[in-house]
This record gives sequence, C-alpha cells and structure tokens, in this order.
Amino acid sequence: MATRQNPRGDAIRRFILDIVDDHPSDVAHVTAKRFGITRQAVSRHLRQLTSDELLTAQGSTRSRRYAPRVIEEWVESYPITAELTEDRPWRDRVAASLADLSQNALGICQYGFTEMFNNAIEHSEGAKIGVSLKRTATTTELMVWDDGVGIFEKIQKALGLLDVRHSLLELAKGKFTTDPVHHTGEGVFFTSRMFDKFWIMSGDLYFTHSADSPYDWLLDDERGRPGTAIFMKLNHATRRTTVKVFDQYASGDDYGFTKTVVPVTLAAFGDDNLVSRSQARRMLARVDRFSTVMLDFTGVDALGQAFADEVFRVFANEHPEVELVDVHTNSAVKRMIARAKAAG
Repeated sequence: MATRQNPRGDAIRRFILDIVDDHPSDVAHVTAKRFGITRQAVSRHLRQLTSDELLTAQGSTRSRRYAPRVIEEWVESYPITAELTEDRPWRDRVAASLADLSQNALGICQYGFTEMFNNAIEHSEGAKIGVSLKRTATTTELMVWDDGVGIFEKIQKALGLLDVRHSLLELAKGKFTTDPVHHTGEGVFFTSRMFDKFWIMSGDLYFTHSADSPYDWLLDDERGRPGTAIFMKLNHATRRTTVKVFDQYASGDDYGFTKTVVPVTLAAFGDDNLVSRSQARRMLARVDRFSTVMLDFTGVDALGQAFADEVFRVFANEHPEVELVDVHTNSAVKRMIARAKAAG
C-alpha cells in the first residue's frame, strides 16, 4: 500500500484505518475535513482500502458503512485449576497471533493479558476463564472474562464499602488488592493506561479508560453480567511502551509507584453534587500511599465548601508529605479550591 502512491496518500489511508471504528458511516466526511480534500478524493482511498481487503463496505452509496476487515478472530476457554498459569494461554495461543507486532506493542499486550488473566485465576473464585482475540490491519482487541464473584463486588466486601460503585474509585487510584501478600494492586491501573481502550464490566456496572479521554467513567449497564469481563484494545502504531507508562507514575531512586490520578467525578454518583466531607474522605481513602496525587476535576462543575475544605485544608495539613495537584478545573472549582487553601 505504501509504495503505490505518495506519502500524503499513505497518511490519508492510515488516518481512515485509525478512525473507521468510531466513524463507520461518516468516515469520508471526517477524513475530507481533516485533510482539506473532497469526499470524492476520499472515496478513491476507501475503494483502494476495500480492494486491498483492509476495509469492508456494506450498504448503498448514501448509507454505506465501512469497518476494518477482521484478519483473525478466535475464542478459547480454560478451566481454573491449580496448574493453570497466565503464561500458558499467552505462550500457546496469544503470542503466536501477535508475532508480527512491534516490540513495544507486543510488550503492552503481554503485560495486560497476563496481568488480567492472573487476576482471574487468583481473585475471581470462578470455575473457568474465557479469552478472545480479534485482529484487524491496525488494531488488536483482547478480552479476558470469568464466571466468578465479580471484581466490583469483591472490592466492596474487602473494604466494607456501603455502595458497590465506590469500588470503581479504588480501582482508579491503583495500589489496591484483595491479596496484598501476593499482589501489589498495580495491574489494573497500569494496564488501563497502556491500552488505547480499556473496559471492565461486572454486574450492572462498567468502568472505562481511554487514551483519548482524560478521565475514567463509571456507567450503569442495564444488561448486567455475572463474573468479570475485561476488554483491551491497542492500535498497532502506538508509541507507548510499558517502561514509559511505568515511568509516568514513578519517582524516587527506586522508581516506585508514587503518583496517581484520581478522577474526582467518581466520588459522586448520578446527580449528586460534591458537597460533603464524607464524599471527600471517600475520595481520599488510601491516597496517602502516594507522594503525588493528581486530582482530575474533569466533568466536575462545582464544589461544596465542606468538600473543598476537607481536601485542601484538612487533608493537606494532616499529610504535608502528599502533594495534591488539581487539574482540569473550571473557574468555579478553582475559586473554591483557592478559598480552602487560603483558610489553611
């Protein structure tokens, strides 16, 4: 494909492949706008990608929808036994399907897959683990699921949380595990930041993190599901590496996991406003394990005085060793934070 036209044409086709998942019916419009070309010109690139069997097309001209052509797809199941280890499915099945990926992309897939598979073995309390892989020319999707107790419910019970949705906040912070003797609680945190898209689905909730979104989401899933299902998607052209992601949240001579990002919006549910000290304390639970805490206020329109005071005066005075950094704040939130800091 790269040798048949000029570099600009290659860039246009690469862009199409990168966005077509999110824009199946308007990919031509988005691409034309991005490169300042006509839709007719984009159509030539779409025809070439379809001819090269990198895209599939369905429907008539006006309602045509495009999708990446799936070049490999499979599903496997493993009974959970004392002999099962995470390296077995990776070595016997997954690695062979990804052998042609770049070293950094392959390293990310290996880390994420083995961490999530090991979590299912040791924490799910289930009887079996399912694995699936789906590959296109540009992306790999991995899923690991089990039929166990469910990750959110297990965290709720381990911490004695009143609401299962508080489990999402603990996952987002990192450094949480129900088995601290054998695990550090870092796997989910780092995996979610290595992949372009990461979902955890369990019960009637799911938690997502995307590379193109600055914060984590807690969403209700009306369908519900037993056990836990984890979805990971990676663009093969990623420039991320496992080392770069680790270093982003590390500091000190031992390069320890000392920085975290707390999505403040997860401290509230539904139409709740962030106004109470109890909400602030819930958000701040365990953050004294980090030296730098990035409080991400994306999606937070306003703060109550008590919430801000508990975070930026009370906690800050009690834990001067923890640096609190507020990011993505609007003007109203900034004023309330400044007021709390001034009082301190």
